[in-house]
Amino acid sequence: MQQARTPLAERMRPNTLDEYIGQSHLLDENASLRVALNAGMIPSMILWGPPGVGKTTLARLLAATLDREIFTLSAISSGVKDVREIIQKVEQSSIFSQNSPILFIDEIHRFSKSQQDSLLGAVEKGTVTLIGATTENPSFEVISALLSRCQVYVLKHHTKEELTKLLKRAIEKDKLLSEKQIVLKETEALLAISGGDARKLLNVFEIIVNVNTNSQEVIITNELVQKVAQKSLAIYDKDGEQHYDIISAFIKSIRGSDPNGAVYWLARMIAGGEDPKFIARRLIILASEDIGLANPNALLIANAAFQAVEKIGWPEGRIILSQCAIYLATSPKGNASYMAINTAQSLVEKTGNLQVPLHLRNAPTKLMNELGYGDGYKYSHNYPGNFADQEFLPEEIKGTNFFEPGSSKKEQETKQFIDFHWKNKYK
Repeated sequence: MQQARTPLAERMRPNTLDEYIGQSHLLDENASLRVALNAGMIPSMILWGPPGVGKTTLARLLAATLDREIFTLSAISSGVKDVREIIQKVEQSSIFSQNSPILFIDEIHRFSKSQQDSLLGAVEKGTVTLIGATTENPSFEVISALLSRCQVYVLKHHTKEELTKLLKRAIEKDKLLSEKQIVLKETEALLAISGGDARKLLNVFEIIVNVNTNSQEVIITNELVQKVAQKSLAIYDKDGEQHYDIISAFIKSIRGSDPNGAVYWLARMIAGGEDPKFIARRLIILASEDIGLANPNALLIANAAFQAVEKIGWPEGRIILSQCAIYLATSPKGNASYMAINTAQSLVEKTGNLQVPLHLRNAPTKLMNELGYGDGYKYSHNYPGNFADQEFLPEEIKGTNFFEPGSSKKEQETKQFIDFHWKNKYK
């Protein structure tokens, strides 16, 4: 009876690494994580990847493979007290164990700074080996002190071949499914719905199989999947239906200057229980990448929205996000700043570490003065209009232009400023 209540995705969790499907870039024979595992030791790590790619399962299997005790916490329901209790328990029993146990923290990005701080000492001393799982970029969500003590491993969406393999294994191995005659006639709709999320794939698959209670034979077709999924997905996937597709549609609606599209996709994310800070963060990025100099106030508005949402949260935060999304969607657009830094970075990759011209170098010592550091530099404020014509790029790339204005009024004004001061230098 208990097995029937357990979702298929949970019933199909692999028991060994050999049964684990996917993430070959980490687990193949010569892959970094496999090499560490074969050596009998693993570093503290952050597993970063989208939902349903096997982060929790991998953590459990790593512990089992190394015969390590594992303590599991969810950042949603746990706090500093829980962390300290585990660390204290480990410290008290460490005399009997040579290997540090694993502390697995799911959704570690939801831990506050102070909660993450509470892990530092134990990770630094090796009291525990930390494995944190996150769907968010750890560069933004994990404090730098903790991040510097961890290896970040990026987990990828499952491929179609891997998802198909998961389906076939479920049909063959699961006790409840094996009681039915299941034929995978068509899988395109199932795979499309999953979006690379194995958990979603297996649980939707089980719903579809169980709907057909009148027959022992179940033929999986695209039509059947679409028919059943339309009725059950909204309830099933409350935690973020098509997470990455929807945020993409949201951003593209704003970039395309459609406030109605922006508000609709915002409403979809709210209904799916999306983290408001995730939405606000993406708006800040868009304000600079897609609007930038065309309307410098956009970045200020987006940043203010993030700060307000961080303080308020749901449900009132939805109003702030709606205001910001509509403002950005109806703002003039321009990506000149985004393209300029891309072009500059590309040139840096090609030309390497070019020498800073002598006149631009700082000269804090007598020797540097004697070597000519700073010679010939013109202090701009000593010249009319606070401007002095001089070279600011290395000799090898002087005259290189990175800024190409778009059609917006502000970007054209920026171009006029450059042309007025630098005449024909940056043509």
